[in-house]
Amino acid sequence: MLTILGFAMIATFLVLIMMKKMSPIAALVLIPALFCVFVGKGAHLGDYVIDGVSSLAPTAAMLMFAIVYFGVMIDVGLFDPIVRAILKFCKADPMRVVVGTALLAAIVSLDGDGSTTFMITVSAMYPLYKRLKMSLVVMTGVAAMANGVMNTLPWGGPTARAATALKVDATDIFVPMIPALAVGLLAVVALSYVLGLRERRRVGTLTLDEALVREPAPESETVLVGAGAGAGAKAGAGRGGAGGADRSQGSAGSAGSGGAEEASGDDFKGLDPNRPTLRPKLYWFNALLTVALLTAMIMELLPIPVLFLLGAALALTVNFPHIPDQKARIAAHADNVLNVSGMVFAAAVFTGVLTGTGMVDHMANWLVDTIPEGMGPHMGLVTGLLSLPLTYFMSNDGFYFGVLPVLAEAGQAHGVSTLEIARASIVGQPLHMSSPLVPAVYVLVGMAKVEFGDHTRFVVKWAVLTSLVILAAGILFGII
Repeated sequence: MLTILGFAMIATFLVLIMMKKMSPIAALVLIPALFCVFVGKGAHLGDYVIDGVSSLAPTAAMLMFAIVYFGVMIDVGLFDPIVRAILKFCKADPMRVVVGTALLAAIVSLDGDGSTTFMITVSAMYPLYKRLKMSLVVMTGVAAMANGVMNTLPWGGPTARAATALKVDATDIFVPMIPALAVGLLAVVALSYVLGLRERRRVGTLTLDEALVREPAPESETVLVGAGAGAGAKAGAGRGGAGGADRSQGSAGSAGSGGAEEASGDDFKGLDPNRPTLRPKLYWFNALLTVALLTAMIMELLPIPVLFLLGAALALTVNFPHIPDQKARIAAHADNVLNVSGMVFAAAVFTGVLTGTGMVDHMANWLVDTIPEGMGPHMGLVTGLLSLPLTYFMSNDGFYFGVLPVLAEAGQAHGVSTLEIARASIVGQPLHMSSPLVPAVYVLVGMAKVEFGDHTRFVVKWAVLTSLVILAAGILFGII
């Protein structure tokens, strides 16, 4: 019964947000609360929610201060040279812009943190997409898939979890998988090329000068899922990404508007040399501070929330020494902070109920029990296929610490090595990075001002394809 209710709860959530019958925050809170009552454990709802909030509180804190930090860096012009360089490289060609999005997201993903990757990628690319009137879900989809492939780095999380759960060396998991993961990254770039060609056919190609003088699309108009499928496939959507809120006055999503003007797209904000928040004399200080922050994060010198808290405080103090200016910068990014942190805490209700009621365990056991006996010698393939839905519907912790050991035991019983199972378990990460249970995805859609349901409808099929390409490459190369 818990298995059926668990799948029903997840299906209800996905259907309602993709049909835009409920906002993601409302759906993440109300649907699990309702199903908790159905299960007969409504009296424990408070405990489940508190447990979920407690587990995600550090993530919410990290996102809050990371948004403030990178918002300030955008305001002061740290990423303006990146935007100029990308625009010059892309030559206002939609195909190059989409491919550039994939490459930028992959490079930035080397820091191992999805939220940071999405903040930097959207900050750099958002002005180009708006100026060229390109589909914003193409940007979010490509960025999420590229980050998903790179998320398998040993310091990214999934590989370390698999190594810990199965008591093997993370290097033994990751290094042999490099050829398959490289094929997966090439698949993302190839897909970006195809989507870029479709965008080129739809919006045309401009010269650099034409792009700079072209009137951008209004903020209230977002090119959605139909875009990238051919001419005339433009669909209007409501504003406000994850929470449906209008970004204005220098939010991170406006890519550095500076807070002095509404983020209406009247200027190409990433290249505006006159916005009042620019701090050109402090450029190298801000660059070194950002490099030091990312280095400390990779080396795990301090917990990530503490690093971003210190970084945000230092960035505000040095760049805006006057208290009214600091308050103005915080207020400018408060909308983004509230949307993302609110989404994380709402997701805590969903994960708390799934875990607390035992739905996750029953769903996982049911899936493992349904594996035919004849598939035992092919547990590597089975694990790879199961990693797609399980890492989408579950947290990485739930999958790697709860399900993977069971799959590994089943594989060992049929002569399949633990390392093979571990390698197969990471192939679903391109899809996982768009899961509603991943806080970073709300940073992505929130800053890009894309509805989460639209992002989901667009990216799922391509992310599944990318994951299957990695799995097929792993099998072909004899890794899995």
